[in-house]
Amino acid sequence: MVIKILGSGCKNCTVLKENTEVAVKELGIEAEIVKVTDFKDIMSYGIMSTPGLVIDEKVVSYGKVLKPQEIVKLMEKLK
Repeated sequence: MVIKILGSGCKNCTVLKENTEVAVKELGIEAEIVKVTDFKDIMSYGIMSTPGLVIDEKVVSYGKVLKPQEIVKLMEKLK
C-alpha cells in the first residue's frame, strides 16, 4: 500500500502524516507513506485544498486533517 500526503508541508499536512502513521501502526499493515509537496504533482490529483490523502492512487480526502480512526476506516474500506 502506498499512501501519499499532498501538501506544502504546513502544520496540517504534518499532523495528517502523523495521524496516518498512527493508523498504519494500529492496523498493523505494511505501507509506504510519501509526502508530495510539488504543486504540479498535487494539482494532478485534482484537489484544490490541502492537505490531501491518497491511498493507492485514489484520493480519499482533501481539505481537512483526519483523525487516526477516520483514516483506519478509510483503509479498511480499501482493503
